[in-house]
Amino acid sequence: MSDYIINQHSKEEENKASFLKRLYIYQKERFPILGHGVLVAVFSFSAISYSRISRGAEGFVSTEKFLLGIFTTITLFLLVRILDEFKDAKDDAKFRQELPVPRGLISLKELAAIGWVVFIAQIIINTVFFPKMLLLYAGVIIYLLLMTKEFFIAEWLKKHQFWYVTSHMFIIPFIDVYASGLDWFLADVQAPVGLLFFFAVSYMNGIVLEVGRKIRTPQQESEGVLTYTSMLGIPKAVYLWIVVLFATLLLSITASYFANYSMEIYMILLFVFLICLFPAFLFLGKKDAKTAKFIEHASAIWTIAMYLILGAGPMISRLIGSI
Repeated sequence: MSDYIINQHSKEEENKASFLKRLYIYQKERFPILGHGVLVAVFSFSAISYSRISRGAEGFVSTEKFLLGIFTTITLFLLVRILDEFKDAKDDAKFRQELPVPRGLISLKELAAIGWVVFIAQIIINTVFFPKMLLLYAGVIIYLLLMTKEFFIAEWLKKHQFWYVTSHMFIIPFIDVYASGLDWFLADVQAPVGLLFFFAVSYMNGIVLEVGRKIRTPQQESEGVLTYTSMLGIPKAVYLWIVVLFATLLLSITASYFANYSMEIYMILLFVFLICLFPAFLFLGKKDAKTAKFIEHASAIWTIAMYLILGAGPMISRLIGSI
């Protein structure tokens, strides 16, 4: 057997390719730079926008500050992805051999090198341009490292899926704190109270995505891969997703209140909620892979919509109105 064939999913031509080509294939499968980059940029823009709107600040932060800030937020999510590869290496080798690392496309050593380059770049950029942000950045990195070590209770967390998911999802509001801090923290002002609810929406958005992507038909289930439908059954898993979606709606309404948004925003939130709710009932009526995928898509649409409605949209409207 060739040294490039690790398991039945290995592709010798891919595994023998140059590092840059292999890296391109890896990011395409595990961290699509374009798709993730746009989503995290919207996420960061929304966090900054909501902070400024809530505290009554005019305009937006400087372009330089925003671009340097989103480099950090995008690459922080990349670090989450890379460290997850190390955390899940044993399980992936056993149950998910089709993934890039188990099939030999890219090694953990190569990913570690990328991680170090990204980490050093983040430190340099924050130190040179806004050293004060290193404090918020350190909070993210510490929590990320604790996640990688499963908070030193790995076996317990594996047996308690609820606490596993809820504990790991806090990385999203931690990055949110950093992103919003490009406004309030650098401006040396107190963070607006409404940000707490904005962070809560970000946290719950992560739960919506997590549950939504793990709702599957019995035919889609795989050994060693935990899904909510395998743990709870299809009806309970779908109802859980609906409850999480509704809780996020309530939090988004509260965040809107603290930003003094008009009734129009509340109506848009309710409309998006009802639209995203439809795939859940569609799946309950017709349990197939296609309708299951609709729930995953609805989760993504909901998440993007929340950031657009709560921060990005109102800020863009104000910026256009001031021209």
